[in-house]
Amino acid sequence: MKTIGLVGGMSWESTLEYYRIINETVKKRLGGFHSAKLVLYSVDFAEVEPLQHRGEWDRAAALLGQALLSVEKAGADFALLCTNTMHKVFDEAQEGLHIPLIHIADVTGREIRARGMTRVGLLGTRFTMEQEFYKGKLTSDYGVDVLIPDEEERQAIHAILYNELCLGTVKDASRDVFGEIIARLEGRGAQGIVLGCTEIPLLVKQKDHRLPLFDTTDLHARAAVDLALRD
Repeated sequence: MKTIGLVGGMSWESTLEYYRIINETVKKRLGGFHSAKLVLYSVDFAEVEPLQHRGEWDRAAALLGQALLSVEKAGADFALLCTNTMHKVFDEAQEGLHIPLIHIADVTGREIRARGMTRVGLLGTRFTMEQEFYKGKLTSDYGVDVLIPDEEERQAIHAILYNELCLGTVKDASRDVFGEIIARLEGRGAQGIVLGCTEIPLLVKQKDHRLPLFDTTDLHARAAVDLALRD
């Protein structure tokens, strides 16, 4: 079994899900007392969040780069950034890294195409919904047409993420907001919805929606297990 490197803490609530999913999946596949071999570097999100909102992505990349080097030195055979938004600095953060880094949009794009879909809605932070580093990759590498909510809806999603979910707060009213936005994306032709922030699955569940949901936390974590157990 290869050793998985996780760079988390963005937020720790969703990193907890990575740890749970990875270990549950290893146990299911190998049985017995098996669990994952992994090393975790959890950043202080209070240092990362202001860099995001001030647009200081170079400093954020340097911070995550040091974290990635730490998990490499700790023995990781490959690594994951346990966040969608910070894949904006995916290339810059892995400068000097000598182990593979699994891109969350790659595993998501492959799953979308495996289900035969070509048009999806994307929910996430404003950075993820509005900038090209994520939706552009889905389009250019996987041929997926990506729809995003309108301006007011994007503001509402962003506020729920930073003011509630990243602080561990889950509200029924916010679940309803997401439900209404998903319904409108379906009306615009979305065949499925990408939950493009690792906190969203804490609030939005497949059982509550007819439209297929792509849980990026789950997809990313399971991809890590696939690689860890590959001969």
